[in-house]
Amino acid sequence: MRIALFVTCLADTLFPEAARATVRLLERLGHEVVFPEDQTCCGQMHVNTGYPDEALRLVRRHVRVFAPFEVVVAPSGSCVGSVRHQHAMVARRAGDERLASRAEEIGRRTYELSELLVDVLRVTDVGAYFPHRVTYHPTCHSLRMLRVGDKPLRLLRAVRGLELAELPEAEQCCGFGGTFAVKNADTSTAMLADKMRNVLATRADVCAAGDASCLMHIGGGLSRLRAGVRTVHLAEILASTEDEDRAGKQARREVRS
Repeated sequence: MRIALFVTCLADTLFPEAARATVRLLERLGHEVVFPEDQTCCGQMHVNTGYPDEALRLVRRHVRVFAPFEVVVAPSGSCVGSVRHQHAMVARRAGDERLASRAEEIGRRTYELSELLVDVLRVTDVGAYFPHRVTYHPTCHSLRMLRVGDKPLRLLRAVRGLELAELPEAEQCCGFGGTFAVKNADTSTAMLADKMRNVLATRADVCAAGDASCLMHIGGGLSRLRAGVRTVHLAEILASTEDEDRAGKQARREVRS
């Protein structure tokens, strides 16, 4: 299958390994991954902060760039949620019904990574190896907007060497919420404290999620606590193999010596 990668802003600028892992994983499963170089931000930030005119220009560009592809994947429930639920709305508010219809078409063939794997490619065991105790945070957009359900957990349970620890009160928001964390910093910090307490209660080595924004928020908090728990994108876990694990251990030994 030929799959277009919608990389997202955070993956492009701050978490490129999530995007690279998505490509490695899909290519390992036998698919061709294409990266349309003209892609930009999906406009979610602009919509959420009250800049519909600026968002409209981004929607037009997104539709033009991804129109040629039958399947689009993004390592982000948040951005896929925007493509599916905001793009057509922005276009209709601007009176552009043709753009709205095209946006809806692209939204129907745009998938968050776990959706693509389980619902489209019909696979849960992707041949991954990740020998760590992992807990999973289901991000708000993937949980409530996309309704991915237990798809990420099904994928994680099939990873060899991985011990999955249930996260208490998993459905609670981590407190990031885009500009919410800036505009409501005290509330955001309190929500993050609750999330970190629950993560630490699992005694996990790794907190995984499908959105870089939540991982940035949770990971920042955990690093300040020096808790010894790292955050890892779901794609990176699913892309990991035993050969890569051995190579990583060998490289660390060589550095120490």
